[in-house]
Amino acid sequence: MIEKLRYTNRSLFSFELLPPLKGRSIHDIYNTIDPLMEFNPPYINITYHKEEVVYKKREGGLLERKTVRKRPGTVAIAAAINNKYKDVDVVPHLICGGFSKEETENALIDLHFLGIKNILVLRGDPDKGQSTFIPEPDGHSHALGLVKQIAELNNGIYLDDELLNSVPTEFTIGVAGYPEKHMEAPNRKIDLFYLKQKIDAGAQFIVTQMFYDNQKYFDFVKDCRALGIEVPIIPGIKPISTVGHMAGLPKTFNIDLPEDLVEAVATCKDNKQVRQVGVEWAIAQSKELQKAGVPAIHYYTMGNSDNIYQIAKAVF
Repeated sequence: MIEKLRYTNRSLFSFELLPPLKGRSIHDIYNTIDPLMEFNPPYINITYHKEEVVYKKREGGLLERKTVRKRPGTVAIAAAINNKYKDVDVVPHLICGGFSKEETENALIDLHFLGIKNILVLRGDPDKGQSTFIPEPDGHSHALGLVKQIAELNNGIYLDDELLNSVPTEFTIGVAGYPEKHMEAPNRKIDLFYLKQKIDAGAQFIVTQMFYDNQKYFDFVKDCRALGIEVPIIPGIKPISTVGHMAGLPKTFNIDLPEDLVEAVATCKDNKQVRQVGVEWAIAQSKELQKAGVPAIHYYTMGNSDNIYQIAKAVF
């Protein structure tokens, strides 16, 4: 994957997929991917979702606590895509939440056996109802620790130090970047400091959080380069698609929405019109980023590809 990003004279097209909800079919994934293959994506990201705690009401008003995983199958989906779409690299997410270090190593071994060599490393969000992230016992508290563990495996160093003739893995490690800073970082300078630590530990590319003002991305890249971060920095784009995004996205992702975008959405009569505004805004963003020579433009599909197809058709 990293070679495709470094040795191209044009901006590549890529996108992220959600695993389907439990009970659905792999064909839901194929139906999202197939229309987008027209634009020759060099890689596809697959998100990972940890277990959630839900409470079900029982007779007598009692609550039953259950742990469920609503979107299982990231590793299996990565393997299926790897098998079906031969020229596309898959980049599954790997998160700290829900994994001990031992479980992380076992997941990495599975991916290694499948020939999947690219991983996007994330800490993951706090559980619902929690204000802070709580790692698993003997798990990683931050993405930095996960990057270091994968880098160790790339050097043939496993958790069991008594292993003989252990084989090094060949993972390419990606991490997230935040043009408007991570919501938990006290300021942008500290956020960039932590990002530099992950690059120094072995991360080889960055995919950014969504943004709606390209200047935020350009400033972010400039500041990264000033710190000596020279890896590819891939801008992430999520088209607005509902009125609810106006309040939900800034609150959830700590991002600003430009006045022109907010005013355009305010004139819409329904979400169908909002979705079209989002497409047009993303097309304008993408064309400017493409003109600036970004290595790739990465789109967050949220499991739907119709609006992404419209954008890609206009840009690529």
